[in-house]
Amino acid sequence: MASLLSSVRVGLCANLKAESRSFATATAQLIVEVKNEETHGYTALQIGCSDRSEKNVAKPLLGQFMKAGVNPKRKLYEFHVTPDAVLPVGTELVASHFVPGQYVDCSAPTIGKGFQGAMKRHGFGGQPASHGTSVTHRSLGSVGQRKDPGRVFKGKKMAGRMGGDQATAQSLKIMKIDNELNLIYVNGSVPGVDDQYVKVQDAVKKRGDKIAPADVLPLPLPTVDPNLVKVMPRQLVAKTGGSDPYVVKE
Repeated sequence: MASLLSSVRVGLCANLKAESRSFATATAQLIVEVKNEETHGYTALQIGCSDRSEKNVAKPLLGQFMKAGVNPKRKLYEFHVTPDAVLPVGTELVASHFVPGQYVDCSAPTIGKGFQGAMKRHGFGGQPASHGTSVTHRSLGSVGQRKDPGRVFKGKKMAGRMGGDQATAQSLKIMKIDNELNLIYVNGSVPGVDDQYVKVQDAVKKRGDKIAPADVLPLPLPTVDPNLVKVMPRQLVAKTGGSDPYVVKE
């Protein structure tokens, strides 16, 4: 795996075709630690993003940042990579680490809804709207049996806490990359609320030459050249067969 990034969800926008688009910004992030087969038993990169004050960091974690020679980070993510995709500690990752047209998976906690009833949480139909129903229109209904087995089975769909669970939106296509604002535009829904940290990596269901269009393969490995980013145009747009959907027509 070569493409990985942690980002912050900014919000939603819509193009002229009324298709929803989510976009996330890749904050300033660095490689904090490299894990290898000899020491840890697997190969991975630990990425930190968003600086934070030293007084708000636990001493063991602060020692890890000092050893890496980087500022304390607010969020840490670990990505398993292949040995040829290992980057040195302190390497900065930017939005152009990905390419337009590439497919990615975005993971983040979903929006928390609090304690909800069975109708909202599981889509139950509720009780009859009339004909004797009183006060219990949105109630769950029967949950048990008779004397045998005399209990409620584990896993029964009932009212309870809804949302706030880790979710992954798979195979989202990158439509545009803004190098100046460090923005990644993807086609589809990104889990979580605005300002939510999002884990972005290669789509697991798109392997080989299906991960991106043929004209951008092979993908930059292990990451894009910083000198190349300086000469890139501000916006890199995926080929969609038409005009840029994010540009408003006059």
